[in-house]
Amino acid sequence: MDALILLGTFFVFIAIGVPVAYAMGIAALAGAMWIDIPLEAVMLKISDGISKFSLLAIPFFVLAGAIMAEGGMARRLVAFANVLVGFIRGGLSLVNILASSMFGCISGSSVADTSSIGTVMIPQMEKAGYPRIFAVNVTITGSVQAILIPPSHNAVIYSLAAGGTISIGALFVAGILPGLLLAASLIALCLFISHRNQYPKGEAIPLRLALKMAGEALWGLGTMVIILGGILSGIFTATESAAVACVWAFFVTMFIYRDYKWGDLHHLVHRTVKTVAMVMILIAFASGFGYVMALMRLPAQVTEFFLTISDNKYVILLLINVMLLVLGCLMDMAPLILICTPILLPVVVKFGVDPVHFGMIMLINLGIGLVTPPVGATLFVGCAVGKVTMEQVARTIWPFYLAMIVVLGLVTYVPGVSLWIPTFFGM
Repeated sequence: MDALILLGTFFVFIAIGVPVAYAMGIAALAGAMWIDIPLEAVMLKISDGISKFSLLAIPFFVLAGAIMAEGGMARRLVAFANVLVGFIRGGLSLVNILASSMFGCISGSSVADTSSIGTVMIPQMEKAGYPRIFAVNVTITGSVQAILIPPSHNAVIYSLAAGGTISIGALFVAGILPGLLLAASLIALCLFISHRNQYPKGEAIPLRLALKMAGEALWGLGTMVIILGGILSGIFTATESAAVACVWAFFVTMFIYRDYKWGDLHHLVHRTVKTVAMVMILIAFASGFGYVMALMRLPAQVTEFFLTISDNKYVILLLINVMLLVLGCLMDMAPLILICTPILLPVVVKFGVDPVHFGMIMLINLGIGLVTPPVGATLFVGCAVGKVTMEQVARTIWPFYLAMIVVLGLVTYVPGVSLWIPTFFGM
């Protein structure tokens, strides 16, 4: 009955249109009153939820990504990717995916990736003779890499949802191989579709121009070197690398690229503050929600429930994957991480699954949810940028879903895909 009061209140308020963060806060208060604990205790947990030093990584990474996204980085990455793979049949689709891989190392956001890369690539692909729907499908599914490749904002949220006991640096480097595996699967699919449909080849870029494009792009890609190099070498923590990356992104955008006007900078900061404020409110209320769940022993009850179904780790992981895929279709990614992690992490740990490994499983599942109707945020942005409807995308995107599901299966059942790099660096 305790869980029914807590979760029932949450879903009722979601159904009547209350924002997710406030629905969690109201549900936490309702649950606290039901089990007769002081409301002051819940409010203290809400306050404590955002009183963590590691949370500073989120605003810094968001600001760095926003500066580079609006400062011409996306256009330069597309040009650099075109140098590398644009001459192959179907090359522009590969350029799209490769540019998403590189931009994901800067933005850490699937939505930012889609809006930045899609604005450049979708019109370019259509002009070259690719169907617009195909261009949109490539763009939105390629942007899921940003969920995995560091610096992923959602990896930071997962670490916090797990109680801060999981290293953000370990989660960052754990996402490298799954992200590259996803890119490789989408590239293979695009090559197959391009050869089957005889999509056009691009032209090779002259050497002098190619070197110029590479030089311009490498300034921005230095952000990735700062983040990963600093963390792996032990020079920076994840939070410190975010701050340094922010300074570097500002320097490159305003003094090297000089595409962004100083007078527009305050608008960019304002938009970043609004984004960060929404995330922080969500984290704060989720902390209170998780506190009440713990007092109700909801995670322990869920663990006991799964144990009654099966004692086979692989069966349990399959059931969790199916559940997360379904939930990802119905709710945005950050709230699901904050709600599901305290419930499901004790279950998988009971079966011997490494928390870092489970983080990658969860991120891929919910990343797929971002490009799945009816509430996929990345899908909405891709449709808006590409000027197509969700119905048009839904009819043609299923091969891309299959490619992502294959990657999900490999990451789920081959732990080394996620854990090899963290283990190698002793993280």
